[in-house]
Amino acid sequence: MPTPNIIPKERIPSLRFPSQPVPITAEQHMEIMGKLQWATRLGNAEHGKCRIHFQDDEGTKAVETTIWAFDSENIVLKYGMSIPISRVLGIEIP
Repeated sequence: MPTPNIIPKERIPSLRFPSQPVPITAEQHMEIMGKLQWATRLGNAEHGKCRIHFQDDEGTKAVETTIWAFDSENIVLKYGMSIPISRVLGIEIP
């Protein structure tokens, strides 16, 4: 995974996400989905944070935040901010 530029979550609404997905394997996608479930439970129960690695139109970035929900297309963060799952490279849970 490329070294990400860590950004504050407040910058997410100003980012542009290409519509094409990042190139990951099916195994990586399954791992991301499993970690999303775990991070969502952690966020809702304990307000625990995780680090999401993703790519926007400028390169690889990461954000440390609480995940409130997700669906098949987006990760939902506080205040309705979202990151497309198709642009996620990985998730770190402490």
